[in-house]
Amino acid sequence: MRTNSIPALLIFTLVCLSSFGQTLDISDLAQLTPGKTYAQNALWIENALSARFDASKKVVAADVTGPAVITMIHFAMPQTLELNRDLLLKIYWDGEASPSVDAPLVDFFCDPAGQRETISTVLVNKQRGYNAYFPMPFRRSARIELVYDGLVEPGEDLWKIMPCYSYVMVRTLPEISGDAAYFHAYWRQEGLLLGEKEYQALDARGRGKFVGWNLTVRRPGRSNYPVDENAKFYIDGKEEPSIELQGIEDSFGFSWGFPPEDILNPYTGYVKYFEGAAAYRFFIQDSISFERSLRVAVDFGKNENPIFRREYSKPGNELQLSSVVYWYQQEPHAPLPPMPSAQDRRPAPEDPFWPSEEKLPSKEELHSRGVKLEMLCGHKPEEIIYAESGYKAEVKQGFSWDGFPPPVYHCRADAKELIIELTVPPRVTGTVRLYAIDADNFQGGRKEEILVNQKSQGVLDHFQEGCWLECPVTAQDTPEGKILIRAKNLRRDANAVLSIVEWVEKKHGMKYH
Repeated sequence: MRTNSIPALLIFTLVCLSSFGQTLDISDLAQLTPGKTYAQNALWIENALSARFDASKKVVAADVTGPAVITMIHFAMPQTLELNRDLLLKIYWDGEASPSVDAPLVDFFCDPAGQRETISTVLVNKQRGYNAYFPMPFRRSARIELVYDGLVEPGEDLWKIMPCYSYVMVRTLPEISGDAAYFHAYWRQEGLLLGEKEYQALDARGRGKFVGWNLTVRRPGRSNYPVDENAKFYIDGKEEPSIELQGIEDSFGFSWGFPPEDILNPYTGYVKYFEGAAAYRFFIQDSISFERSLRVAVDFGKNENPIFRREYSKPGNELQLSSVVYWYQQEPHAPLPPMPSAQDRRPAPEDPFWPSEEKLPSKEELHSRGVKLEMLCGHKPEEIIYAESGYKAEVKQGFSWDGFPPPVYHCRADAKELIIELTVPPRVTGTVRLYAIDADNFQGGRKEEILVNQKSQGVLDHFQEGCWLECPVTAQDTPEGKILIRAKNLRRDANAVLSIVEWVEKKHGMKYH
């Protein structure tokens, strides 16, 4: 006869689907188990008004007594089929005052900020509904709350944007074994200069084990972000990490950066998150046990190339990270940090100068300097920020890069020759102004020759601080209104770059930025 108590992770093996390429263990499926299974419903029109968002911004999705184990939680998508971080999931065990689970509902299900249509993992999934399979044993009681703290008031409009139905599957038991711990999860988000300060995802006190997390990393407004951060686990107060996974992509099962396409494996996965990355990993066979405390952080390694710590200590290179950590521990737990407001939980805007704002030259400023065409090479969302009628620029060869520190963080580059063609009125006279910067000292420093309409304008070398070139163009140079700008790479394994191209038709004596 099977024992009347359950280990904390009995349930999860039944969701390891064979389609994942793993063994489905059904050897115990015919074994009768004690207790009764039942479900609590909420949110739908068939349920009491008190269990719906028609009447309140806070709904109790389940309030059950133990001893028992929650085996599955389901939330149906709203009528709008969209959900963001305005809705929090909170779970309280045994009448505690501080929740053991506190996270935006979408992030809890490895769907950061509600950006995904589909999530498929061993313990959570999403497809027009959210499902969780973490086993959650409790001894006296469990209360699952949904808390909306956005701007919409209770009523029909709020009901339409909230999950429209939920059920919680519960199995009663005569008792819970003494070594079964309580499930915990917590979300946080922070913008920081990672070269100066680590990102701390968890600071747990007590006895327990870490079983997984999901993490996002991005540089708002830019597509390039470091992939050499390390995942660090400090166990039982150790000053040095007991586990340090070198390279954030490696800690989630990848290498040489995250893959170009979404990968949804049962234990590890990655999806694009704005211009950054979102990844998850569940530690099932290799859960991380702790007796007194566990601290989980993201930081550069002690022996990492110092360029990372130096560059990501400069203002303008702030990263935004967010995470949900999943762990089991004995109660009582240390109170979780206060949850930020709904406004502060939103992802940072796609602004490369975040948390401040980029200040582009105004139309009036450019006009006063005689600028007819202003091209910020590699700038997003657009490179041509000003062009009068009859003027344009086209990149004939070269890729965009926006990984330099501000203020000029963008460029066009090419390993052989960067080529940009300007269109101006035929037989016009003016000045091509070019700005180049070697902000990352690539391959020990770039070296390039600049040519305008086949005329060499000289060689740029040691331009880590940035420099301007002014190239006069006569009417004889523009019989058909075309100006060809070329930057030829002169250093092996490096590339040629240009960051700003201006066409000016009068003397100005002013400099951009």
